[in-house]
Parts: sequence; structure tokens; C-alpha cells
Amino acid sequence: MLTLPLIRELVLDRPVADCFRYLADFSTTEQWDPGVFAADKTTPGAPRAGSEFALRLNVLGRSVPAAYRLVERDENRRLVLEGSGPGFTVVDTLNFESLGPAQTRLRYEAAMSWDSMPARIAPLLKPWAERLGDQAMTGLTRALTEDGPESLPRRERIAQKLVVPGMVAFTRRGWRTQHSRGLSRRMDGRTVAVTGATAGLGLAAAQELARLGARLILIGRGSERLAAAMQAIRDFAGDCELLPYEAELSSIADTERLATRLLAEQPVIDVLINNAGALFAERGETPEGHERALAVNLLTPALLIKRLEPVLAERRGRVVNVVSGGLYLQGLALDDLDYERGEYDGSKAYARAKRGLLALTRLWAEDETRIGWHAMHPGWAATPGIAKSLPAFDRRMQPFLRTPRQGADTMVWLASHPAVAAHGEDSVGFWFDRAQRPDALLPGTAVDTATAMSLEAEVRLRSGW
Repeated sequence: MLTLPLIRELVLDRPVADCFRYLADFSTTEQWDPGVFAADKTTPGAPRAGSEFALRLNVLGRSVPAAYRLVERDENRRLVLEGSGPGFTVVDTLNFESLGPAQTRLRYEAAMSWDSMPARIAPLLKPWAERLGDQAMTGLTRALTEDGPESLPRRERIAQKLVVPGMVAFTRRGWRTQHSRGLSRRMDGRTVAVTGATAGLGLAAAQELARLGARLILIGRGSERLAAAMQAIRDFAGDCELLPYEAELSSIADTERLATRLLAEQPVIDVLINNAGALFAERGETPEGHERALAVNLLTPALLIKRLEPVLAERRGRVVNVVSGGLYLQGLALDDLDYERGEYDGSKAYARAKRGLLALTRLWAEDETRIGWHAMHPGWAATPGIAKSLPAFDRRMQPFLRTPRQGADTMVWLASHPAVAAHGEDSVGFWFDRAQRPDALLPGTAVDTATAMSLEAEVRLRSGW
């Protein structure tokens, strides 16, 4: 058996409790270690001695399975994990030392062993292991201390202006190339309302927010689905405060009832994430007479925002509207919001509605300056909604699609990071992978202020806020 030791030491500008809590959940390794493609906690509940994790390691570009177990947890002082995979074992030891209220010394030790590796290979393996260790520590430093807004390299700015080349970044590859993927900013004491929280991106966002300590208002359809989502969140994050609210968000009346209940029962809301959405293959109307994609993707999110606006403003909170990269290909059809002319195209209807939601996000930032207004798109993620609405796309793109957790990354980051806490018109942004992006690249897709104001009047008339 060949064993190689690895020792690294870091000083991190974060409190020791933040560093410890982040690393105790070893599923966060996919956020900071380039040697890990994916990581999941397979033991339900908060990480504790005995918790197990399933990893997919990046070994020379190949995905290799590995299983890890947390064997020792000494709060804010020490973590020990044992891992194994095809032909190898590893023991990771992390020692934490507080250097003050906002600084931590971390000592990382790894002992990697190979069952049948001849000793003469050691001189070749050692530089490889050292390089992996350096990359992991760089990633961890970025995850905990350099996780602010991204600065795009020139090549990426050029690619996004060309639209189609820029869409390569919508895949999981784009998520992996971010400067930082860490989600470590605590949300203890803050309340986040998430629509569409029972599956896909909404559920993934809720799980991460619960891990960060947020109190969650979960909005979705069906009591059974909400109950299943609550169990999935507790399995992921451990004990947390979850408040389920059942609502049909294609209905103006039901959204109004939801808002009334929230205002009466939840006087404190710090963040509203409008994630619920739907794409329909065929045109249809709600019982209230609105085209379905328009209703669920624009009218009811706008209604919920305006009804909760006073509560959010009082808390100097944030609104995060989830839109779509498809809006790059569509303008706003103000004279045909219900898509009554021409052959119906579900993808276009969806993108037009999301374009409208983005336009209103920008417009409202000019009026209500006590709220941080943000819109983001998640890239291409493998969700139940995509599988149902775009089955051919889902099958063809499956190897390249982001996981729901990866797609929800910027959503969670916008809700939690102090760097995006600014308010008003100057703070509003259209975000993708933690970087502000242009929202109109093709002729005829930009929405000016006058058009946005006309849209607002039409949406207000239809939703009745």
C-alpha cells in the first residue's frame, strides 16, 4: 500500500463557527473543490458523527464514485472524515482555531492510500496530489471569503453578446467555471418566502437556505407535495423552521388569498423569491380568462410582490425574480399579452412573460428604494418542469444540464450575500452565475421605461393589486 500525506494551512477572514458549519456538511465540497464533480449527504438530518456522503470525484476528467463518512465532530474545533473509492482510501482531518471574532486558522491534513500502487510511483503521484490540495484550498478560500459578485473575463463578455455561443455557459460547465461557488453566508433570524418550493429549483433553493439557517415560508400546490418538500428539506438541512402555504399560483384569486394570509400571519419577511413558473405546450386559459403562461409567470408574481411590498420595504428586504435565458430571444408583445394571434409557441409565451417580469423588476426599483430588486436566470437545469414541458430538449441535453442545486445557486446567493444588499434603482440587476448581465442583446427585445409603464398598467388592471 502506498500512502501520501498532504498538509495545508489557511487563515480565513470568517468566524470559526461559520467555517466549521460550512465544512461539517461535506456535501459543500462540490462548491469549492475542483476535484469533486458532485457531492450529496446521504444520511438524513444535520451533519453529525456517522453522517455519510456520496461523491463523484473528478479524476483526470473522469467521474469516479467515492463514499465518505464523518467519524469525528468536535464543535468549532475538529472534523475527521474517512473516504474510500475504487482502489483507494483517504482520511481528511480539519482542525479549526479562532484567531478573533472574524478570523479562523484552518489546518487541513489528508492521508491518501492506494491498495496496489507500487512505491516507485510515489514521485509521480506526489506533485499531482500537491496540486489537487492547492486547488482545493484556493477553492475553499474563494468559497468563504471571495464569494462576491463575479467579474466576467473579456472572452465571456464577447460570447454572451453573440447569444448562441454564450448559451454554452447555461450548462453545468458554466456553473463550474465561476470564480466562487460557495454558499456560506448565514441567514439566521431571517425569513425567506419561496414560491414553487415543492420541486426542482424551488426545492433546491429552500434546502440550501435552510442549511444557512433561514426561516422558510414554503409556497406550493398540494398539501402532500408540501409535506414531502418539508421532509426533503429537513433531510438535507436538519432541524429548521418551515411554514407551508398552499396556493394555486395560476389563479389571481388564490394568489390574493395567499397574500392576505401572509400579511396577517407573517409580518416579517426579509426575502421573496418568485420561483414558481410553468411552460405549456398548448395555449389555454385560466378560469379567470388569462392565458396560462402569462398568469403564472407574470400576473401572479407581480400581484404577490405588490401586496407584500410594504412588509419587504419595512425590513429593507429583497425580491428575487426567477426569469429565463430564453428572454434573450424574445421581446415584449404588449399588444398581444394573451398570445391570441398566430400559432401558439409555449417557449415564446414563457419567454415573453419572463421578459415582462424583468421589465417590471427594473421599473419598480425606481419607485421603492428600500427594497433590493433582482432578477436572475438559472441556466439549463434538469428539473421535473423541464422534463415535462420540453421532453426532447431534456433527453438530448441530459448530460450537460445543471442539477437543481446548481441552477438554484445564484437564487440563494442573491438572497443571502451581503454584497447584494443595496437598495433601489442602482441595485437592480439581471444576474446569471453571480454576475450582472445585459438583458437585451437582439434588436427589438429591449423594453424602454414608457413600455414598462404601459405593461405595469395592464398587469395591474388584470391582477387588481
